Amino acid sequence: MEAIAVIVTIVVLAGVTGYLIGSMVKSIVVERRNENLKKVWRNFGLSIAFCVLFLVSWAAQAVAEWGVYAQEQRTHGEPAVVSDYIVQFGQSTLENWQSEFLQLFSFVVLSAVLIHHGSAESKDSDERMENTLRRIEQKLDEQRAA
Repeated sequence: MEAIAVIVTIVVLAGVTGYLIGSMVKSIVVERRNENLKKVWRNFGLSIAFCVLFLVSWAAQAVAEWGVYAQEQRTHGEPAVVSDYIVQFGQSTLENWQSEFLQLFSFVVLSAVLIHHGSAESKDSDERMENTLRRIEQKLDEQRAA
């Protein structure tokens, strides 16, 4: 049963991470076919930077959590077993991801349903922009006619 937990943990963590990074790489490859390399880095620099930051912080979390796990095992007089650690690390990572995805999902859904007047997510800001553009166009037409 323990082996199944380790395998499921690894598959889920690697699968989610691989899918997200793979999607980014696929987008970069498609963009690279259409444009030069300089524009690719300009267009995807933020994604690449966040990907690197994510991977570095995830590795740092793994190292720090291994230290805590190994210390707890020594305190209880038990050996530090990598498979047990992988399950513990996977649990803490997935709990973190779950809360972040829930937060983002809630924001997206509530932004689509509820309106905060004047916010960038609100439709009213688009309507105000369109009205302002119409007024400017109207004034330009009046000036051309005069």
